[in-house]
Amino acid sequence: MKKTAITAGILIAGTTVAALAHGGATGIVKERMDAMLAMGKAVKTVTPMMSGAAEYDADKLRAAARTFQKHSGQAMTDQFPEGSGGMPSMAKAAVWEDWDSFSELAEQLGTYARGLEMAAENGVGTPGGIGSGTMMGGSSMMGNGTMMGGTAGAMSAEAVGAMSANAAFNMTTQVCSACHSRFRAKED
Repeated sequence: MKKTAITAGILIAGTTVAALAHGGATGIVKERMDAMLAMGKAVKTVTPMMSGAAEYDADKLRAAARTFQKHSGQAMTDQFPEGSGGMPSMAKAAVWEDWDSFSELAEQLGTYARGLEMAAENGVGTPGGIGSGTMMGGSSMMGNGTMMGGTAGAMSAEAVGAMSANAAFNMTTQVCSACHSRFRAKED
């Protein structure tokens, strides 16, 4: 549970900061900030359930998964046209310099979010969300060059959907964290 809580905490903190940065944003930059804020709110809604601090609600998890899906893949990449960096945007130049990796993470978010929606039926599993085939083994994020280096070994939505809800949530939020660490500027 600790890894899920840490990842979610980072995403929630980023959402709070992003909300403050919206003041000067307009156009496509504001649209993408609003999309990121929506996903951050979804994480904030679900995190207490994943940590055991709130009762599990599969409908809330499915709603969060649909929010991630709505803002992933091409919907996400369309919000990063060339030349839309700079303040108040938090996007690093790396978004456009390494567009293929950015696009792969955007697609992977959609895939994992579809799996997360399916996994909602499975309920919360083992503490920490480390279930069969997740994080460190099998076709995992760390074992096959995914997350930090592309999606060559990324899991299918069906494989993520076969996991416990907390394992699927952890995998989905790890995509967010990987993208933020590579493509989002840190706050001063």
